[in-house]
Amino acid sequence: MSLTLEQVRRVAHLARIEISDVEARSTLGQLNEIFGLIEEMQAVDTQGIEPMAHAQDVAQRLRADVVSESDQLAQRAAFQAIAPETEAGLYLVPKVIE
Repeated sequence: MSLTLEQVRRVAHLARIEISDVEARSTLGQLNEIFGLIEEMQAVDTQGIEPMAHAQDVAQRLRADVVSESDQLAQRAAFQAIAPETEAGLYLVPKVIE
């Protein structure tokens, strides 16, 4: 598949891009090269090849989902000690919406 100069101008018009004749010819050449590459890639026989999500066979290392802090209540009390206002373990903030 290859484009014509008129098709490039039409696409530029639809995209509301002002394009000169020199730019249209340059763009035509670049787009035709891209379409040529796509045609080459589509010509490759991929029958029997399994799709892959990544170029390498990698797996994400996961850690165990366990509690690692020993005294959470003491930590919360330490964090809230510097807060302007707290109540029942919650941070109190000024009302923004009336």
